[in-house]
Amino acid sequence: MALERRKYVGTFIHSTSLTDLEICEEATIGVDENGKIAYITRIGDEKSTSEDWELFQTTKLDGNKFFFPGFIDTHIHASQYPNAGVFGKSTLLDWLNTYTFPLESSFSDTAIASKVYSRVVARTLSQGTTTACYYATTHVPATNILADICLKRGQRAFVGRVCMDRMSPEYYRDESTESAIADTRSCISHIRSIDPSFDLISPIITPRFAPSCHRATLAALGALQKETNLPVQTHISENTSEIALVAELFPEADSYAHVYDTAGLLTPKTILAHAVHLSPAERQLIKSRDAKISHCPASNTAITSGRTKVRELLDEGLTLGLGTDVSGGHTSSMLSEAREALFVSRHVAMTDGDNAKLAVEEALYLATRGGAKVVGLESRIGGFEVGMDWDAQVVGLGDTVGTDEIDQREGLLEIFGKETWEEKVAKWVYTGDDRNTLAVWIKGRLVHKRSGFNI
Repeated sequence: MALERRKYVGTFIHSTSLTDLEICEEATIGVDENGKIAYITRIGDEKSTSEDWELFQTTKLDGNKFFFPGFIDTHIHASQYPNAGVFGKSTLLDWLNTYTFPLESSFSDTAIASKVYSRVVARTLSQGTTTACYYATTHVPATNILADICLKRGQRAFVGRVCMDRMSPEYYRDESTESAIADTRSCISHIRSIDPSFDLISPIITPRFAPSCHRATLAALGALQKETNLPVQTHISENTSEIALVAELFPEADSYAHVYDTAGLLTPKTILAHAVHLSPAERQLIKSRDAKISHCPASNTAITSGRTKVRELLDEGLTLGLGTDVSGGHTSSMLSEAREALFVSRHVAMTDGDNAKLAVEEALYLATRGGAKVVGLESRIGGFEVGMDWDAQVVGLGDTVGTDEIDQREGLLEIFGKETWEEKVAKWVYTGDDRNTLAVWIKGRLVHKRSGFNI
């Protein structure tokens, strides 16, 4: 159904490069009936739009509010959402067996799947996440429910049925290579039936990680990718024990990355989560295949996997975005993940020097434009340009403080009135939360609005 044209007036902020944020005050963006940006007028621009636009509704911001692109979560396990914040003292492999596999296996019950998936989609939307790369479980009905919920709520999503036929409990694994491929095809067919052009919801081929799949299964998934040209998501080099396990299970491979490359799974449409301990040869291989990386700093810290040297990866020309990696990561908030990326970079800088530090501008780029490149949609989402989809959020920083009275509903972020816009953005990144997300649109459709905010 076509939308009504609408104008958005106020301050717009978005990344124009890794290091630069464009801040446009008193600007106007017109969004057409297809949810795409039709025009942008900045201060000083000559009016270039038809008078017809004057007839359409306007959302106008004032005070400490601004429009910002929607966040893009390049790695999140939707099925693990109930365990967010629960990881004990485990490292990766122990954590999977203790917490993750028992939870995921329960999604054979579609009532459980529906409840959890409805909640995680609602929560991520409320936090400004307009695009998410979701891992589901091995269950076909439950995976299809996740796709249905994303479509109904209007969230742009890549939905992957997890493939795994070894290194997991017998009660929770694929029976064979053939069943893994058949069930994956079933989920692809379902998504094609509800969104034939994959315009909003796309299937994504999802081998959990190399140790959880036999060689034949990895190769079959690689062949499926070549046949369908669908994106791929998996994990790589999250921690040293995992890397040692890969070397034991695949002794013929030169490296972890080589395992995927041999199977045909290292492609320009592949998203590799974590990539904490890549060797120089692996980084070069990944770059040569134009595969992408999802940096998950909160999870890497929580499960003590390691510190990704993001500056090194960026300097070598690799493409990165951010992922929350719920429930290895403790929160589904991409704003929080940007903050975690900043802090982890500072820990790296303590040993590698100040150049390792990320700036606020860089963290926000990774959460938007970088993520858009990771999911292959950089021409459609991640910023504000004519022809791009209106995937956007309104960020409200609250009124300028005037008394010593604290209103808990407004969160921790406080504006005192002398801050520049750059300083306000920094305060949002370091002290903000979902209470500052006032409204969210995807392809021009309003998908979330905080109570009390008038559109």
